[in-house]
Amino acid sequence: MSSHGIKDQVAIVGMGCTRFGERWESSTSDLVVDATTDAFKSANIDKAAIDAYWLGTMNSGFSGMTLSAALKIDYKPVTRVENFCATGSEAFRNACYAVASGAYDIVMAVGVEKLKDSGYSGLTRANPPSDGTGTTLTAPARFSMLAPAYCEKYGVSQDEFKAAMTHAAWKNHYNGARNERAQFQAEVPEATIAASARVAGDLGIFDCSGVSDGAAAAIIVRAEDAHKYTDNPLYVKALAFAAGPGSGPIDPEYDYTTFEEVVRSARDAYAQAGITSPGDELMMAEVHDCFTPTELVLMEDLGFSPRGQACTDTMADRFTLRGDLPVNPDGGLKSFGHPIGASGLRMLFECWLQLRGEAPDHRQIPLKGKRYGLTHNLGGGPGECVSFVSVVGAEKG
Repeated sequence: MSSHGIKDQVAIVGMGCTRFGERWESSTSDLVVDATTDAFKSANIDKAAIDAYWLGTMNSGFSGMTLSAALKIDYKPVTRVENFCATGSEAFRNACYAVASGAYDIVMAVGVEKLKDSGYSGLTRANPPSDGTGTTLTAPARFSMLAPAYCEKYGVSQDEFKAAMTHAAWKNHYNGARNERAQFQAEVPEATIAASARVAGDLGIFDCSGVSDGAAAAIIVRAEDAHKYTDNPLYVKALAFAAGPGSGPIDPEYDYTTFEEVVRSARDAYAQAGITSPGDELMMAEVHDCFTPTELVLMEDLGFSPRGQACTDTMADRFTLRGDLPVNPDGGLKSFGHPIGASGLRMLFECWLQLRGEAPDHRQIPLKGKRYGLTHNLGGGPGECVSFVSVVGAEKG
């Protein structure tokens, strides 16, 4: 059963996004101010117009004061949320539901993270107390298990899968090289990617997303009010979130070739939006390519490729800027970077640019009559994660 959804009840009327990267010169507050200032400007309002805020951050501040102190907010409600790497998406989801419920007229969702000077490298973290059954592997080690499992299940050779991983990384660096906000703004030859030093299993350095600093923000209103703020709003078609039971690593039936949480959240999102063939109806997709094998598995979990065909479709350039379904046209986590609390809203920012025809010419996706953009965020690891899927469009209906 899917959720009832709030299709076309709320709209995004303003967005802002900082450059992601090693922002040693900027504090968490600086990044928040920069992203929100751009969002206010794009909606032609100031902070006094905002009724309430939702802040997503994992490690860069506690309580709503992380945002209220930075913006000097005049005693408005600020809710701080966290949901692993889907934290920014969680802030957006809650903000949208607040408007749809009628509680507020105009709200803002903000995601921010400072990782480079925090001591949090992306490879290690402090685990909360548990019963001892939880995994203690690094993130690259956990996601590296996808590759051999996929090869075993679908009869794909290790070399074939590695070539597809390399091509996915090459694609995302190609896109990021054309994005002035990306952490890594240079193309990387496939030979360099394939020969990079190993981090875990078959994962090389270029198979891992960037550890970075950044922020992004969105302003949300009721759909009927959207044209008060912009001529080109984005209407929210679907918001789907799934949290799994976390039993994968201790379940002998789990085979490390799928994220069931992604399958469930995608199914819910498509039902809400009325999408029956995502590969044909989506103009673009931003997916959580924390590691290159993750992107390949996601192509199947999200219904973009049949089971066992993601490598073939990737190598055939189905997901490049000029392919049938461009995936991560802004560079994705791999090239744009991954400041945890900001990534979900950064994905929406790319939909904002592309669906409004405001992306630079050299990476603007041809509309081809397609109406929707999709974002996907996951947090956790194979067999024990949360997953978010949103669908947005430039038109109602």
